[in-house]
Amino acid sequence: MTERAYPPARTVDATDVLHGEAIPDPYRWLERGDDPETRAWTKRQNALTEAYLAGVPARAALRRRLDELLAIGAISVPTPARGRYFYQRRDGRQNQPVLYVRDGVHGPDRVAVDPNALDLAGTTALDWFFPNDDGRLLAYGLSENGSEQSVLHVLDVVRGVDLADRIPRARAADLAWLPDGSAFYYTRYPAPGTVADGEEHYHRAVYFHALGTDPSHDPLVYQPALKEYWPGVSLSPDGRWLLIGVARTFDQTDLYLGDRGAGATVPPLVAVAEGLSASFDGEIARGRLFLRTNLDAPTYRLYEVDPERPERGRWRDLVPPRPDAVLEGVRVVGDRLALSYLERASSRLRLAGLDGGLRREVALPTLGSLFGVGAEWDGSELLFGFSSYTLPPSIYRIDLETDEQTLWRRVEADLDPERFEVRQVSVTSRDGTPVSMFLVQPRGLARTGDAPTYLTAYGGFNISMTPAFSRSLLLWLEHGGVVAIPNIRGGGEYGEAWHQSGMLGRKQNSFDDFIAAAEWLIREGYTRPERLAAAGGSNGGLLMGAALTQRPELFRAVVVQVPLLDMLRYHQFLIARLWIPEYGSADDPEQFAWLRAYSPYHHVRPGTAYPAVLLATAESDTRVDPLHARKMAARLQAATASARPVLLRLEARAGHGAGKPLSKVLDELTDTWTFVFSEVGVEV
Repeated sequence: MTERAYPPARTVDATDVLHGEAIPDPYRWLERGDDPETRAWTKRQNALTEAYLAGVPARAALRRRLDELLAIGAISVPTPARGRYFYQRRDGRQNQPVLYVRDGVHGPDRVAVDPNALDLAGTTALDWFFPNDDGRLLAYGLSENGSEQSVLHVLDVVRGVDLADRIPRARAADLAWLPDGSAFYYTRYPAPGTVADGEEHYHRAVYFHALGTDPSHDPLVYQPALKEYWPGVSLSPDGRWLLIGVARTFDQTDLYLGDRGAGATVPPLVAVAEGLSASFDGEIARGRLFLRTNLDAPTYRLYEVDPERPERGRWRDLVPPRPDAVLEGVRVVGDRLALSYLERASSRLRLAGLDGGLRREVALPTLGSLFGVGAEWDGSELLFGFSSYTLPPSIYRIDLETDEQTLWRRVEADLDPERFEVRQVSVTSRDGTPVSMFLVQPRGLARTGDAPTYLTAYGGFNISMTPAFSRSLLLWLEHGGVVAIPNIRGGGEYGEAWHQSGMLGRKQNSFDDFIAAAEWLIREGYTRPERLAAAGGSNGGLLMGAALTQRPELFRAVVVQVPLLDMLRYHQFLIARLWIPEYGSADDPEQFAWLRAYSPYHHVRPGTAYPAVLLATAESDTRVDPLHARKMAARLQAATASARPVLLRLEARAGHGAGKPLSKVLDELTDTWTFVFSEVGVEV
């Protein structure tokens, strides 16, 4: 595909002078998504992409198989509430998961909330839900078109009808019911017009809502000091202690306690942890605060705190940090603590006493990942979800009175996991740091240097890439492909030190780790550049942008999904100011130097033979603005010296990914895998 085949994109004389350096931005006009010229250009780009992919002979067969694989269902870990179990399940070709309630461990399931019945197009999503303590009431959030802009509803579970309460602007809400179910604490965002234009994505605050009252009059309970701070809320089981956690950054949290005493709606708050360079989260049960933190413990530890005397000098060390594993989560259940760990990027589950003493290791099926734990603070059972690359999601139940472990429910799939093998290897990065990497491949694969290989990673925000089930990756494996997933720096696989070594001025480490993984796959005889595809989304999209601009010769095809690419202006759009603690800001001279050194949009070089590139974004994305993909597509199309395509795909009525209906997932995956199979030369 030549430059002349692309829709023409005019250039403009837009230049920013940042800290003495002139930064040209020839495609600045493509930032304006609602401008008719931008819309017309994007429409032509979509048409080009559709026509190009429609011409791939294998497309129809790939779509048929993906349709079958996506019909493999999905399930979430149940939330127990006094004999009722709330969980989500998607069966067959349903666009959205349905929220079910089960009465009793072995009782029948009945529908609580079915988003599919609310919208025939399937673009209404259930974002979150919170049953009250006895499961009679359920607060839940619905949003449309992938926007994640939730409206809070309240369901009477017994009667199966919604109450009159409706609260807008409840995106990613946190919520805590009073013990009697008469009211709840919750988080919401400000109404348009009450804050400066463009700041509706910030100023998240905690409010109190009594059922049946006007939410516009809900008392403000807590407003963070800065608009970017992110509060969450929980309550002790007796309703006395209000616990507010405030994320100042992705690795720094403040924690406050409020004594509600005789029922004070807005109690005075006392700082448990404030202004410390560490993360804190906790659960109050049995009159104690169980506090998980990475303060002086990069792999996390657990303290016991008396809520009436929460001074740091009184904290009692319950579970010390382990050098070989990250303490990912803690749940109080009956007389035990459920401790979930990551050990070499794979899950472990331990049961300990309330004093922290180990009771037993829970047997897990294989190398894989926990995807949730369900428990009541005074309960006698523990539910957990588990999956692996070729093991579909399964829910297990432990009876804590007998220690018997049984299968609660699993996703059924006609798969033979013995066809594939999973290995974990170590790759040496540019600075000598060892980086673990998972390899999933057909069993007995010979290293001929010609295996089609799909390399993906994330590397940011303390998020871990662990062995989890993927329906679409099975398509690749079934056709002889290798999947490689390195645990690069910036992620959370090895604790906070691993995260910090891939953020801010050390972000290049993430890119170096990924590039080292690609080089290792080639050097060890798995593949060659002509057979290597790379893919990633969001922060992983930034990773792809850096990889293709820094080492274009390593890859045959790169899929860049909902990406950040203009790192000098990213913080000016949507919610991106929240990510300044992770990346930095070009407004600061030192941080500008970091960002300028790798910002993918600014490192596209004319005359370079770039790999085939598919930039995928979405119109309703309220996290990462689609402008990044538009500007990068225009610049790459004008610059590349190769005949390989640079394609832009902009999805209508879709967002960053959450809540995307199955029909749109099928469309997107068909396009993505058609592109990858075609470019890497996999026969179907």
